[in-house]
Amino acid sequence: MIITGAEAIIESLKNENVDVVFGYPGGSVLTLYDALYQAKFRHILTKHEQGAVHAADGYARATGKVGVVIATSGPGATNLVTGIATAYMDSIPLVAITGQVSVPLIGRDSFQEADIRGITTPITKHNYLVKKVEDLPGALKEAFYIARTGRPGPVVVDIAKDVFAASFDYQYPEEVKLRGYRPVFEGDSSILDKVLAEMRLAQKPLIFVGGGVNLSDTSKELKELIDLSGFPVISTLMGLGCLPNDHPQFLGMVGMHGTYAANMATTECDLLIGIGVRFDDRVTGLLSEFAAKAKIIHFDIDPAEINKNVIANLRVVGDMRWSIPALNQEVKMVSDELKGQVRPWLEKVRNWYKEKPLTYVQNSDSVMPQAVVEKVSQLTQGDAVIVTDVGQHQMWVAQFYGFKNPRSLLTSGGLGTMGYGLPAALGAQCGLPDRPVILFVGDGGFMMNCQELAAAAEFNFPVKVLILNNQCLGMVAQWQRMFYGGRYSQTSLKGSATDFVKLAEAMGVAGLRVSKPEELEKTLQEALAIPGPVVVDIRIPEVLDVFPMVPAGACLDQMMLGGIEE
Repeated sequence: MIITGAEAIIESLKNENVDVVFGYPGGSVLTLYDALYQAKFRHILTKHEQGAVHAADGYARATGKVGVVIATSGPGATNLVTGIATAYMDSIPLVAITGQVSVPLIGRDSFQEADIRGITTPITKHNYLVKKVEDLPGALKEAFYIARTGRPGPVVVDIAKDVFAASFDYQYPEEVKLRGYRPVFEGDSSILDKVLAEMRLAQKPLIFVGGGVNLSDTSKELKELIDLSGFPVISTLMGLGCLPNDHPQFLGMVGMHGTYAANMATTECDLLIGIGVRFDDRVTGLLSEFAAKAKIIHFDIDPAEINKNVIANLRVVGDMRWSIPALNQEVKMVSDELKGQVRPWLEKVRNWYKEKPLTYVQNSDSVMPQAVVEKVSQLTQGDAVIVTDVGQHQMWVAQFYGFKNPRSLLTSGGLGTMGYGLPAALGAQCGLPDRPVILFVGDGGFMMNCQELAAAAEFNFPVKVLILNNQCLGMVAQWQRMFYGGRYSQTSLKGSATDFVKLAEAMGVAGLRVSKPEELEKTLQEALAIPGPVVVDIRIPEVLDVFPMVPAGACLDQMMLGGIEE
């Protein structure tokens, strides 16, 4: 059929089962926006391009679908960069469609021209500059294929302005053939025999799960492996929710702010099975001492991740939807043997978990942030979709919320992007309209994209925004306290303290405030009962530290335990 490039984009989105896009219009994409208008295609207008890309990211994390964002050329496209990098670091499937100046103007420093393809090359799986309308369907087909297959990630499709208006005979490709891109699904089955042999030899084994399990939707298969083997389990930040927190073999999060039991188990284990993890520096601590007594087995879909940070004794390269079920079939045959063999070790690590649990100082005069997280967990029974921004509140959520389900924690793990939380929560709520979505955010990070409250009001997304307000940049101030002699350089926010209740109301959102502990439960219940979006300004003490903490570059067993008895 003869249609324009703009119409071809909409047809291609439909072919990829996309039902909503996020974005912000501008000169180079006006033809596309006109086509969206005429097609009545669902579009969520955020108040900033960065809000749009984070919303598409949150949508993708919550639903497992590819998130789609649209922005105009120049500053519109460059405003997507932080969100693209956020998605890239956490392996989130995203397609960013950006406008570019007309073909004759490319490379002439034209008005609102930016080389977004060059800018995003290091932070995308792939990107395109489309200068011929005939190339558009193929580029889009490949973009979605690349974004969702293998290790997921973002793809940019930059389209010249005149391509949107050009007409051609549209046909959408039925398949993709990319010479240099052939993602592996099934790996070498024989390596699983060696994995099983190591599992049978181990006296102190440990399963280490990461975000790859969430991304591959293999939590059910993971739980089967854990139940069959009897092995204790630890998690990265991105792996939380893969296994219910109350599972008897779960020891919590490992790393800089991990539990005593998780860090000590990693230090003492003789076999570490990493599944969908990157061995990030916030997890490993001093790399040379990480799991130094253990043989390491690494399951990952991306061969580039294997041996990048930690040298693996055995490598299982392939999709977790293949590798975990295949391993389970082998483990079934020796399940009773493994459980009996590991029982003394499991009892030991569980005792560590019971004897030195996560705790905090109770204060009858102040609202403690950990208590806020615990109360929300209780009121939602651990079933909400929890979104966080970045900072101390992010770690308190990881430590004290009782996650039960996969894809229930959306957070910027790899890049640590302040300002991510609010728009990501809107994207999650857009994708899961029947699920409660709750955002925990600090007062610093909230201000970075607070304009998206107006989008929440416009689309009536019932996100509950809980601002843990200590009038400072909490995590940065903690580091200044601990490592910079208490010199609080530019971390106090008291001088520009914003009335968040009034700000919320000004944008059409209900605003509530909690200043005393006795107000907490009633106010949270009220917020959850309000059908639309709500902001709750929760005043917490200014000086609080996240413990346990492993200082950067230290070993995992060199924990500063804080409230836990040393």
